[in-house]
Amino acid sequence: MLIFRLILLITFIFLNGCASWPEQSSTQEEVIAPVKIAEPKEKTKHSDIKTAIDPNVMYILMAAELAGQRGQYEIALEGYMEAANRVHDPRFAEKATKIAMYMKDGNKIDEAVSLWLKQDPGNPTASKIAALSALRAGNKQSAVAHLNAVLHADPAEFEKTALELASVLQRDGKPDFAYEVLDALAEKNSDNAVVYFVQSLLAMEAKNHVLAEKKVLQALNIQPSWDKALIFQAQIAVFSDDLNKAKMLLKNASLNYPENNKFKKLLAQVLIKAEEYETAGEVYQEIILADPKDAESQISLGLVYLQLNRDEKAEDIFKQLLDEVEWQNQARFYLGKIEEKREHIAKALAWFDKVAEGPFAFDSALSVVSLLIKDKKFDEADARLNTLSIQFPKQKQRLILMQASLYTENEQYEKAFKLLTDALIAQPDQRDLLYARALLAERLNRPDVLEIDLKKLLTQYPDDADALNALGYSLLDKASRYADAEKYLQQALKLKPNEAVIMDSFGWLRFKQGKLESALSYLERAYAKQQENEIAAHLSEVLWALGRKDEAKKIFSGAIKKAPEDQYLLDFKKRILDGEE
Repeated sequence: MLIFRLILLITFIFLNGCASWPEQSSTQEEVIAPVKIAEPKEKTKHSDIKTAIDPNVMYILMAAELAGQRGQYEIALEGYMEAANRVHDPRFAEKATKIAMYMKDGNKIDEAVSLWLKQDPGNPTASKIAALSALRAGNKQSAVAHLNAVLHADPAEFEKTALELASVLQRDGKPDFAYEVLDALAEKNSDNAVVYFVQSLLAMEAKNHVLAEKKVLQALNIQPSWDKALIFQAQIAVFSDDLNKAKMLLKNASLNYPENNKFKKLLAQVLIKAEEYETAGEVYQEIILADPKDAESQISLGLVYLQLNRDEKAEDIFKQLLDEVEWQNQARFYLGKIEEKREHIAKALAWFDKVAEGPFAFDSALSVVSLLIKDKKFDEADARLNTLSIQFPKQKQRLILMQASLYTENEQYEKAFKLLTDALIAQPDQRDLLYARALLAERLNRPDVLEIDLKKLLTQYPDDADALNALGYSLLDKASRYADAEKYLQQALKLKPNEAVIMDSFGWLRFKQGKLESALSYLERAYAKQQENEIAAHLSEVLWALGRKDEAKKIFSGAIKKAPEDQYLLDFKKRILDGEE
């Protein structure tokens, strides 16, 4: 009787939770890696599973389990396959499949999952694994068959499954094969919108906007009111920089399906992207009128009001949300920004300090530091930054950059330079650290470090327009480097042709080369776009050199009134205007 009771106990253990390996080591990959395949929503019932197991099979299972615990996975796999063949219990075949996947043995996976599907034909998880195996093996016919089974067994999960499987093929370097399989699947399911929708998603992933548009239209021809597809169609237009089309699609969808606020919310976002803030605000007002409890739209409307400089209206909205636990920290943050804009430093600090937790806590803390720096309270700002480095260890790099900015503002250039140099020891190729140290090197008259850092940065990011501009501009002190400067600045202009600071740099190069009219053209466009002090100084000097002294004085006077201590303007005054007197 003791042996019989022991066998029953072991049987119960095996049928209800013996699968503690191969996940026993935290360094081992997941059994179904690299794609996580969701379990079916309802477990398949097996009315024909035997409640008692033959002692011989029981022995095989015990041996398999022990082998698995010892890392002898081939023996374990053979044991579970033998048990699955002897006993019509799909759980043993499932266990064998997962072991084979852990071992990354394609042939064994196929053998085990085939047995699993034979014993449990309607199991979606088995079909997913079989589809993955077929896709990786390049077996188109088998992949289509298994994906077809997944599609019909659980249409709602098909999109997620197909994208997961496609991502595996992407990593395997075979992204086109997934699309071929879906094409064949579409032929079998020409009336199924989901297949075409997934194809549209994959086409967008490949940056093929035309094909993505074609496929989403096929999905909508089958299911015209599918909000997900309608929204994605508009998103394709946005990604294609056709904002007018996106607006038209979303306006039509909003009219056709007025009860669905998703269309209006995306329409408002597109309008904001198009800088049509008034209209975006009107859309958000409609949404809030229909649903006064929509706090997310209220926040968005408040931000639109801030963009339109209607700070009082934004303030009213954010104050109303202070009682909403989910939104109060966000509201406090923006109330702080409003007071910061009004230059009410104490009030702004009070709001920011109330944001103690949540996603806005770090940004609020940085805003406090910025205000303290602006208020020349450098020691307090430094102390805050040291505290933040303990509170937010994952934000170490941003805090280092902030601290370097603090030291620079306090004219502690050597201290800032050392801080960045120490940080670069740990992260020698970090983009922002290299760029920040290069700018400091310019202040410290270390052109060698500046050039080394920016060239190192450009080796990794050759299309970094800001780095190209900084490097090109730094070379303008030596006539022998004008050719190099022109090469870098032309590349920067090509990447960002409407960037004011880059136009300024190129205009200053032209001035140095004696091409005054060309210099004037670039500098006038730069100043029209951004009335920055250094650009004003450059433009004034070029106008002076062209003999247009009254215009030069006018621009200089306007700029120096706003920034009486600006070094570039004072340098122009000392070299040019004072010399005239």
